[in-house]
Amino acid sequence: MKVAIQGGNASFHDIATRFYFNENFGIAKPELICCNTFKEVFEQLTTGKADYAALAIENSIAGSILGNYKLLQQYHVNIIGEIRLRIILDLMALPGQKIDDIHTVRSHYMALLQCDELLSQYPNIRHEEAADTADSARDIRLGNQIGIAAIASRIAAEDYQLHILASGIEDDKQNFTRFFILANKPSNEIPEKATLSFQLHNETGSLSKVLSMFNEFEVNLTKIQSLPRIGFPDEYTFHIDCDWKDYADYKESIRKIRTMVSDLKILGEYKKGEIYNSW
Repeated sequence: MKVAIQGGNASFHDIATRFYFNENFGIAKPELICCNTFKEVFEQLTTGKADYAALAIENSIAGSILGNYKLLQQYHVNIIGEIRLRIILDLMALPGQKIDDIHTVRSHYMALLQCDELLSQYPNIRHEEAADTADSARDIRLGNQIGIAAIASRIAAEDYQLHILASGIEDDKQNFTRFFILANKPSNEIPEKATLSFQLHNETGSLSKVLSMFNEFEVNLTKIQSLPRIGFPDEYTFHIDCDWKDYADYKESIRKIRTMVSDLKILGEYKKGEIYNSW
């Protein structure tokens, strides 16, 4: 089993993958295909080089990752699951060093922003952006870099034999990232939730009519995300997450809504995801 992710070993995509596939397939650590970009993740999956993919879709601080919604529209893949991961960030460096020995802290720009409370106590330490949290830790080990610290997960510190200088340094202790699990075929499990997309023309009441139809069939909308349609001013593609009390009612609502919108796609029907701490 091969899983494509953006980032490297011990990244938060990797951690989310470990939790999901251990819980659902009994595989503690599937083989990873590590990609530099999210587009490459989709390419690995759709060409059959990967069996599955993990895709960050939103963060409770940074919001939705809009580019990944566009990729879900572009590529014909299926959302088969989800997982929420509480992001716990640690400061780490080569063994034998203390915070006072550090002149540079390196990590993904969002991780740096999310640790401002601690970092502001050390104004002489320079902040350096990197493509991935875990790769920042890896580079310290591979380059034997003295005086440089990384902000990453505890798993990154363990995998790259780094010493944790400070743990749990994220400003917001309720910082969660939601990941989709993708495959080329739909899930065969009994679904509890769905992600849909459709397009609407800029007409008075068009969206409210769709929302009313969901309400009529007691379909609960847990998220609505809109993206502008390129080349169509004032028109949008809507992405909706929903769950339901009765699957038959949900299916009937979809049948009715198809007559009210254009290009309706069921991007995935899947079980509700569990919430985990990233150690």
